Amino acid sequence: MVEIHLYGKLRRYVKESEALQGNVMKVAPQPEETLEQLLARVGIPLDEIYNIFFNSKLLATHSPMAHWMRYQQVHANPLEWKLDIAVKAGDRIGLFGRDMAALVI
Repeated sequence: MVEIHLYGKLRRYVKESEALQGNVMKVAPQPEETLEQLLARVGIPLDEIYNIFFNSKLLATHSPMAHWMRYQQVHANPLEWKLDIAVKAGDRIGLFGRDMAALVI
């Protein structure tokens, strides 16, 4: 299973059947599925996401201040929004909505 941790207004995408787990969705990845495909499959629109962390590393952000924070990053430039990374069982994804942007800047 892939764990998708949702913060801010993105929490509304957690299904009622998963509500006991708080802000976490657990999703079985499909073979060769990318993060972008997974998010589309579970119905989370990219335009509502401000920051994405993938296994505790910054994958993508809309914040031009990200380089000042010195987060460990998946790609050299997280402003490019490269979401073609393959997901597999055991991966943890953190999604911060636009309303939560200030918490990670």
